[in-house]
Amino acid sequence: MASAIIGGLLSAGYEPDRLCAIDPSEAALAKLQSLGVKKVELQAGPTLRKSELIIVAVKPQFMQAAAEGIKQHLSGGAVVMSVAAGISVSALKTQLSDAGLPVVRCMPNTPALVGAGASGLFASPEVTAAQRAGIDAVMGVVGTTVWLEQERHIDVVTAISGSGPAYFFAFMEAMIAAGEKMGLTHETASQLTLQTALGASKLASQLPEPITELRQNVTSPGGTTERALQSFNQDNLAGLVDRGMQACLDRAQEMAKEFG
Repeated sequence: MASAIIGGLLSAGYEPDRLCAIDPSEAALAKLQSLGVKKVELQAGPTLRKSELIIVAVKPQFMQAAAEGIKQHLSGGAVVMSVAAGISVSALKTQLSDAGLPVVRCMPNTPALVGAGASGLFASPEVTAAQRAGIDAVMGVVGTTVWLEQERHIDVVTAISGSGPAYFFAFMEAMIAAGEKMGLTHETASQLTLQTALGASKLASQLPEPITELRQNVTSPGGTTERALQSFNQDNLAGLVDRGMQACLDRAQEMAKEFG
């Protein structure tokens, strides 16, 4: 996720000198340098004290170790933004030994790498309006941002947009495989599937009509699309999606208990 955010910022023209990456892995730092990051460090140090925004992009099981490494280098004006699923604001403040620290939880997704991300954000009361605007400026460069009023809704964002790209990739995989089974080459089936997914998303985002109406516009009575949708409905597509997203939400809540 860190690579997606950094890559998105750099692709959008963000100045490399304004970024600093910290990672205990030399291989990870080499990868980030290949993206264009000039300042890289194996551990937190004086550079961190100059930062206005510190993004902690680690897996939840590594958050405690990351917090130990940075907490002594935090400055009074810095905002800490976590992208780790399941780590609550209160848990992060405890791990960073600062109950008054401005903390933001962020659930982004990997399309941030191409400037098409979707991020849900929740701020602790200490985060000022100016700091929110600064985070919007950063995350807005790599996609859409939505501020949440309740922290528990971060887990819902995880189920929708955080994990969502994988749902669409899985559906595209199935469409490509079906196209190949029907006689198309893998390349042709892939090109048609990807462009169709892109076109449908752009159409839905740029037209004022609700998605239900857009679906109906494509579905002529007695036609080919109606037959396909009837087959999906017989297999309870809506129920499959609902159960899958609920399973994702349940796991996010389990992780909050495990790591919070």
